[in-house]
Amino acid sequence: MVLMNPTESAAVVDAPRAEQPLPVKKVGKLSPRLAFIKPSFWLPVVVLLVALGFLWNFVAKNNPYLLPPLSDVWGALAHNPSYYVSNAWSTLQVALIGLAIGFVAAYLIAILVSELPLAKRAIMPLAVVLNVTPLVAIAPALVIAFGFGPQPKLIVTALICFFPILINVSTGLRSVPSQVLQVFTTLHASRLEMLFHVRMPTALPYLFTALRIVFPLSIIGAVVAELSAPGAAEGLGTTISIAFSNSQLAVVYAAIFCLAVLGSALLAIITAIERRALHWHESMLDNKS
Repeated sequence: MVLMNPTESAAVVDAPRAEQPLPVKKVGKLSPRLAFIKPSFWLPVVVLLVALGFLWNFVAKNNPYLLPPLSDVWGALAHNPSYYVSNAWSTLQVALIGLAIGFVAAYLIAILVSELPLAKRAIMPLAVVLNVTPLVAIAPALVIAFGFGPQPKLIVTALICFFPILINVSTGLRSVPSQVLQVFTTLHASRLEMLFHVRMPTALPYLFTALRIVFPLSIIGAVVAELSAPGAAEGLGTTISIAFSNSQLAVVYAAIFCLAVLGSALLAIITAIERRALHWHESMLDNKS
């Protein structure tokens, strides 16, 4: 038996306490909501936009039939803003309704193919064929079948948004860790309980990834539908088509600018919803750190 003097024993007892690191308080770090006020957040974008603006005007000055000056584009927007707002609203309606149709159809089919392997072998090849088919070629046939109403535009927009949602959601529904499945199997959870309490929450990050793709893509789908489906009377796609036929480049690029604003706004909205809905997910935790 080895004896230790009191000073040595006190040192041994106090050693673990001495090795514990002291908490470090982070000073001067802004929350993610206020990060945009830092110059490092917005200054690179502003510098890039200013540089692109100078480059645009330089090209427009030397090639007037290729690009209009930015002052002409702004003048077209300021001259009749209600015209662009009404046409943007028409395009946005087609985009959102078509996106909703594609979302519901893709989500239900994703559940079906994730639960039934036979359905997956039957449906997925057809979905791939539909995805690689040029929808511009389908639009005239849809006009013949459904007339000159909004139906052809909604179907084209829904088809464009369909495949990314189907692939991401079906992948998310099948990405549950095997340990979690074993635990719920041990608890004798039904197939429906597994779907609602395990598979759907696990698929949420994949779903929002798909939505960040298809929300701006729905604007593209609506414009493609307006350009390729005859009979469209309003919408930014129709505005571009009419202005192009009349060689009004300023109006064409003013409509394109409105489309860019719409796509950026939809992307910002779905990103904000994702951060609030998935605040518990590790990807959001990494962004906050």
